[in-house]
Amino acid sequence: MPWAVLVVLAAVGAALYPNVRAYVAERRAPEVDTARVTQVVTTPGGSTALPVLVASGYVVARRSSDVGVKMGGRLARLRFEEGTRVRKGQVIAEIEHADVDAQLEASRRAVAEGEAQLGQAIAARDEELRNLERQRALMKDGITTTATLTAAEAAAAVSAARVKSAEAAIASARARVRVTEEAIENANIRAPFDGVVIKKRAEVSETVSPFGVQGQSSREGGAIATIADLAELEVQTEVSENSVAKLTAAMPAEVTLQAYQNQPYKGRLRQIFPSADRAKAIVEVRVSILNPDAHVKPEMTASVTFQEPGHGRTTDGTATDRTPSPQPAVVLAPKRAITQQGGNSIAWVVSNGTSVRRAVTVGAERIDQVEIKSGVGPGEVVVLNPPPGLTDGGIVRVKGS
Repeated sequence: MPWAVLVVLAAVGAALYPNVRAYVAERRAPEVDTARVTQVVTTPGGSTALPVLVASGYVVARRSSDVGVKMGGRLARLRFEEGTRVRKGQVIAEIEHADVDAQLEASRRAVAEGEAQLGQAIAARDEELRNLERQRALMKDGITTTATLTAAEAAAAVSAARVKSAEAAIASARARVRVTEEAIENANIRAPFDGVVIKKRAEVSETVSPFGVQGQSSREGGAIATIADLAELEVQTEVSENSVAKLTAAMPAEVTLQAYQNQPYKGRLRQIFPSADRAKAIVEVRVSILNPDAHVKPEMTASVTFQEPGHGRTTDGTATDRTPSPQPAVVLAPKRAITQQGGNSIAWVVSNGTSVRRAVTVGAERIDQVEIKSGVGPGEVVVLNPPPGLTDGGIVRVKGS
């Protein structure tokens, strides 16, 4: 029996030894982080441009205005709602102006009264001038006296002055008419440009003022509506000072809305603001959306991927040819997967639980990735930040598996 037990134990040990050895080797194997090598997928426009920088921001209209009032008063009529399209110069609201209408009527009556007084003054002046001519003729004949002639001359001068006074009074009255008419025009709120009302800020019968009223923010002032030109939309985003040097004028970009992530839009860098925010160490950047549609709305969250120039596209985002030549596939791997050994670029590929040493040829760097020209193919799993204990063909443990 003792010998039989020993024989059985020896047989069991011999059978389990390979599995135990493999288990121990696996436990002792280095644990690694991995990532999968990817390939750039051609966008709907046919571009395989590599990303240079990614930033997030909000969609804004290049032209947007908080339309306010020029005079205070109570709103009599509103001719818009959210979404109403307006034309430049169109009256979109009116302020009550019955008191100004009365002033206009009074000013017009003053003009009529002045014109009547002017007619009387002209008639009196003409009569005084004729009387003066008669007195001068009589003076030549010695029939009248010097005192009478002097009185006639004074009367004629007074009549002429009265005519000038009446003319001045008419000019003043007409000026008051123009002032009152301008006040009535100021009661009309007109659209500053063609656009769409994106926000309604007041209702009929509310009292408004050019300087705002209680309960209205100081920024809005006397605004009753916000109008935006939805034909020119752009993304307002912020870029770190360290990354601004990567951007160039009219740089192509791809805009993705958070609400429609599967529908990218063509973009172009329009402006890098001339000043930075030293508190945040950022620079504001504006990216024009070249092909907006009804899905793109102001204040939407958007992501902008700046791309390297070229790749068969002009600076306005349109294709240079009607049938552009196909772009070669671009394979990207994380920069953390590439190490240098003996002056060569090395990547460690995980295959069937073992690490395989590969010599790779790298290309341009893009954000946190690097282009792989050869050595590693798309879909393969590479080790990130390879630990020093890796050996070619050695067992490795993948974190999280």
